[in-house]
Amino acid sequence: MVDDSTSTVEGDEFELYDLRVEVVESERPFVMHAKKGDYFDVIGGRVVFPEGNPSFSLYGLLAVLPFIPAKQRPTHPHDWMTTDSLIASTDPACGARFRITRLARRKLHHADFSVLPLAGAEDA
Repeated sequence: MVDDSTSTVEGDEFELYDLRVEVVESERPFVMHAKKGDYFDVIGGRVVFPEGNPSFSLYGLLAVLPFIPAKQRPTHPHDWMTTDSLIASTDPACGARFRITRLARRKLHHADFSVLPLAGAEDA
């Protein structure tokens, strides 16, 4: 456990977007345990489920997980990761689609996510 009073080094901040991952309609039926409007948020390094609906389709989660770290990071305005937000189900017969929406940017600290020191941090 890291002591919060010493967990940050000056200059160890970085920013990530909070995200919302939501099931959206498509023209084809769903073949998984997902329904329009189901969602979860990604806040920093945590997956947060809404109160009263603490579950999400495992297969839906598998479809979106590879995109989450890239969508959390600031990207160039012309990068497809900036503009594209719909992810298809991994099952080609399933019509489920998942929208990843960037919410607010959040400042985080390296020391809260890694035990490895930043280069030069030992001199601080």
